[in-house]
Amino acid sequence: MSEPAAETQSETLTARQQAVLDAVLSLMVEKGDHLTMTAVARRASCSKETLYKWFGDREGLLTATVQWQASKVRAGNFDRQKLDAGALRESLKRFATNWLEVISSPTSIALNRIGISQAAARNGNLGSIVLANGRFAIGERLKPVLDAGREAGLIAFDDTEAAFRTLFGLVGRDVQVRLLLGDTLTLSKAEIARDAERAAEQFLTLYGTAQSAPGRDKSNA
Repeated sequence: MSEPAAETQSETLTARQQAVLDAVLSLMVEKGDHLTMTAVARRASCSKETLYKWFGDREGLLTATVQWQASKVRAGNFDRQKLDAGALRESLKRFATNWLEVISSPTSIALNRIGISQAAARNGNLGSIVLANGRFAIGERLKPVLDAGREAGLIAFDDTEAAFRTLFGLVGRDVQVRLLLGDTLTLSKAEIARDAERAAEQFLTLYGTAQSAPGRDKSNA
């Protein structure tokens, strides 16, 4: 079984380090970009020296925080040599579900708002950190799934990046924009599951081959 290496980022962190990064996210929700190492140390009940040892400077801490949040978006385990239509569909649905859960969370909304604000004001590097370790890293995490699906003859496309962007749009639609602009949109688990399944099916309608049609798993061909 294989899973893109980027998805194991959370496994390199200790439970204590994960708790520190969760403290950073909670402070961002409460205080916006008024984030200091002192405040993080106080919230996480650790010393500033420990923060510097683990994450380097403030930018290193922010980078680790973004990576920790983005690591929650997974495509799942799959066997590249034995990938069938059902496994591909489930991987796409899992990615869509995880991503919708993450972007609709208060922590991601706060994180992205701060990144956008800093990018617009050219004040700080959080915008570029979020872009590199969020959207771009997530893309690199899912592309191996898409490439494996193409190699198995389940989906057909010329450009992996273009195919990923299509899936990204089908999953997110206008949800993230509405949330970032203050819409009180609330997605239940049932709604997220329904939207994720619809996005996966729409993607397979656009890119799927006869082998990826329902009831045509490679194992039953």
